[in-house]
Amino acid sequence: MTANQTKSLIRKDLDHVDEELRPALDHFPEFKLNLEGLSVLRAFPPSDPLRDPPYKETIIHHPERGDGLRMLIIDPGTTGKPRPALLYLHGGGFVFGSPEQILPTMQKLAADVGCVICLPAYRLAPENTFPAPLEDNYLALSWMFENAKALGIDTDRIAVGGDSAGGGHAANLAIAARDRQFYPISFQLLLYPMLDDRTGSSRPVPDKVGEFIWTVESNKFGWSSYLGCPAGGPNVPSQAVPARRQDLTKLPPTLIATGSLDLFCEENSRFADRLDQNGVDVDLQIFSGAYHGFNVMVPEAKISKRFHQCCVEGLKEGLKAKQN
Repeated sequence: MTANQTKSLIRKDLDHVDEELRPALDHFPEFKLNLEGLSVLRAFPPSDPLRDPPYKETIIHHPERGDGLRMLIIDPGTTGKPRPALLYLHGGGFVFGSPEQILPTMQKLAADVGCVICLPAYRLAPENTFPAPLEDNYLALSWMFENAKALGIDTDRIAVGGDSAGGGHAANLAIAARDRQFYPISFQLLLYPMLDDRTGSSRPVPDKVGEFIWTVESNKFGWSSYLGCPAGGPNVPSQAVPARRQDLTKLPPTLIATGSLDLFCEENSRFADRLDQNGVDVDLQIFSGAYHGFNVMVPEAKISKRFHQCCVEGLKEGLKAKQN
């Protein structure tokens, strides 16, 4: 096969990808997610933060955690009445990622929505399996409610959200908050959320999805690391996996946004259907020709800008002040 034929074959394989998103794939290195490669991924330098809006770091102390929970707080500096807030959980397949790696994206979101955004550095797998990350995120949520006055936020307008694994964590946190009945969440923003350990393990995936960025192999490793047992197996604790939870009633209104080529597209659609069947107000937005993490990889693409605007409008609507 000649070089031109190879190039033609690659181009044909990318025909189902949004045109503006294709070039980025040429620069994305193929990798196999495993224990040996984690140190490289975790050491990947984050993007420089924006100058505005400002952010600060705080440590949330807890008697059961000697080191405390580190969290970044983005404050757009709006004045007047108490503002809405978003607890946002970073992605990284449960095994890598940090608040700093999504800081510029979240600064822009905070400015466009006019809300405070808190980014906790929850514990990562495989060193910390379920329920450690859930308890970290619940601690961050409780801290926001207990310190709402100092933060200048309205406890009637606190949302949770996240992308990829962070979206899965956010969905699990919303269920935990409902069950524990202490801190009412007003909205969920789930961006291509990682919701079901069975995807690619005990449940096959359709053609043309999960080919880029986040693959079946990575998904198995991420879930198995987080669960402490093989993904898709009979010993998976249902309380660790949003899609395995039987009761999805009484959850907050939810926006799920995903790409049609994302490995999680089918499980996201299935979860949205179940939320709807359980009486939850849910909006599912599928972006055609988009792969996993496209909005971060190619933020200037038209489809990425539409994705961002979808998030802004969804959050603004979900965090509206309640009418008396």
